[in-house]
Amino acid sequence: MISKIQRRNKIKTRIRGKVSGTAARPRMTVFRSNKQIYVQLVDDQEGKTLVSASSKGIEEGTKIEIAAKVGKAAAEKALAAGITEVVFDRNGYLFHGRVKSLADAAREGGLKF
Repeated sequence: MISKIQRRNKIKTRIRGKVSGTAARPRMTVFRSNKQIYVQLVDDQEGKTLVSASSKGIEEGTKIEIAAKVGKAAAEKALAAGITEVVFDRNGYLFHGRVKSLADAAREGGLKF
């Protein structure tokens, strides 16, 4: 029997084989811990993080509401940096709950994916 972490790493590897970011269309990757949620826009060709946002400092609301705020903040920073299109990398997590909330808020904020 494989653990949750091993299962996520297996899915993550499969996704990363297909998803790659460029300067024109960076990879939007999500990391979710028990308390926080983080998002980065990464240019995989250069190996650089272009934009990042996290839930550190945001304390009001449920975890799903906080994830939506982080998604909106990431979209604002990306648009300020001149990025409008991204490739979404759910990083092995299921696309529901906090991950879905973050993605929907980023779309509302103006990012296309």
